[in-house]
Amino acid sequence: MRLPVLALALLATLPARAETCLRGVNLSGAEFGDTPGKVDTDYTYPSEEAIQRLGKLGASAIRLPFRWERIQPDLNGGLDIMELAYLDQTVRRINEAGLIAIIDLHNYGYYAKKQLGSKELPAEALADVWRRLAEHYRERPKLVFSLMNEPYDITSANWAKIQNVAIAAIRKAGAKQLLLVTGTAFGGAHSWTSDLPVGNNGRDLLGVVDPLDRYAYDFHQYLDADYSGRAAECSAAAGALKAIDDVTAWLKANDRRGFLGEFAASNKPECLTALRQMVAKVDASPQQWLGWTAWGAGPWWPADYIFNLEPTKAGERPQMRVLLERLKAKRPSAVCGREAKP
Repeated sequence: MRLPVLALALLATLPARAETCLRGVNLSGAEFGDTPGKVDTDYTYPSEEAIQRLGKLGASAIRLPFRWERIQPDLNGGLDIMELAYLDQTVRRINEAGLIAIIDLHNYGYYAKKQLGSKELPAEALADVWRRLAEHYRERPKLVFSLMNEPYDITSANWAKIQNVAIAAIRKAGAKQLLLVTGTAFGGAHSWTSDLPVGNNGRDLLGVVDPLDRYAYDFHQYLDADYSGRAAECSAAAGALKAIDDVTAWLKANDRRGFLGEFAASNKPECLTALRQMVAKVDASPQQWLGWTAWGAGPWWPADYIFNLEPTKAGERPQMRVLLERLKAKRPSAVCGREAKP
């Protein structure tokens, strides 16, 4: 769905905390395979056809996972020319389809088995790659920077500090794009305010600092028993839905904004019901939630992958039909995260 020119002009006049509502899917491929790998053999970037399809379905955003080791083969070194060209082409295609590109560094808090925050991979390394990306993309307004996908074994206090170093570097580079930050423990909504072995995200991630105050927290939430997104069953659906309510309350209490960057369901009827309820909950709180991107689209997913959102010869899969209900639903505004009441 292309945003009308008038809507784009309106966004430029809104308060800093207002953003275009982001609703769409994760479009996988560029994060696949071992690194470095060979493009279109070990990993791939989405085709123009795949991107155009999502635009025509009414999405407003695509979350695009990619790998740090490929975009920057040497730590603190220049960006790889060819990999950057693939990323550029994909971002351009997303924008030309009327969508906002969310470029997601899909590395789980690591680079080539080195953990962020260690002597081998200090916070400045993440700041360096994002500084370079920010300098390259700072003139692209229809772009969101997702700093890191699902760090899991870094303490929440350290992770807040690491992200702050990266944020400072991005803003110093002159980039004003919306930023997505996350918590440790895979950024799970269900454990956001819990005291975990790695800390408490709900406490420590309040320490995120952005000079432009233009950021949101990226939450992930699956429905299976351990919330990992590895099983077709959805026995923890009730807990997952409660997690969305709890995070909504946390965002409201702390005057923060959230984004549901990953969630999914199998095609089991009870799981589809939970999927429908989850996106409806997020859409019902536009002051707290900027939107959502479901997992997972992309032509390289196996046909029998439980969360596959690619169409079949028979048409759209049941999960995508649920999402289309929300994409086509009439909404009171094209913006989210406003301080004023809708």
